Amino acid sequence: MSDATQVKNGARDDAPPATAASTPQDPSDFAVQIADQVESFILTVTEVAKGDEPDSAVPYLLLEVSQLLLAGGRLGAHEDIVPDERYEPDLGPEQAVDEADELRERLAALLDPVDVYSEVFDPYEPRKAPVACRISDDLADVVTDLRHGLAHYRAGRTVEALWWWQFSYFSNWGSTASASLRALQSLVAHVRLDQPLQELDGLDTDQDLGEEDELAEEAGKVMAEEIAGPLGLGREE
Repeated sequence: MSDATQVKNGARDDAPPATAASTPQDPSDFAVQIADQVESFILTVTEVAKGDEPDSAVPYLLLEVSQLLLAGGRLGAHEDIVPDERYEPDLGPEQAVDEADELRERLAALLDPVDVYSEVFDPYEPRKAPVACRISDDLADVVTDLRHGLAHYRAGRTVEALWWWQFSYFSNWGSTASASLRALQSLVAHVRLDQPLQELDGLDTDQDLGEEDELAEEAGKVMAEEIAGPLGLGREE
């Protein structure tokens, strides 16, 4: 479950601070544009996950995540959106978990063996070891967040939908989509520039490594080898 969904059916104490002047007077045009981008992303990722065109899956995902983050940037730059009610309206029965799991499994199968990548969560935190992430997990989590807001939008709760998309952009799907975008862009760049993927195993060794960092470095090397081989980009002897 994403951090953003923790506010469901509860008070919005973790939401961005709001003022009376921050509520959009007429958010309909803005909401339509954001909703269109959200629907387009969900539809395209779902279609890609079916695996009908595996050779173009990564470029399509790169394009869609890039376009979604443009919508996210607009939400992030927008003044704080104030929901109509302090408590989020009940959406009723949801099948989001089952749908997310199915999407996750399809994407994992499609992207194997390039699904796993290394990531540092917060660039402003003190140096921490990279951790292993999965593009399939990222995209499924993003779709889950977006669908939640889309349910509000389709129910006619426009401001509620915008609030949710904006809040979850800051708390979860923005950083998650950004991380997967870097992985997708890096993968495409390595292939297009004919740069072997084993170059990805060069984790920072300029500083003394603790036990956690050493484990992360070793995991990064193994991951690079697993990715490079099936793509025909392995280390030349």
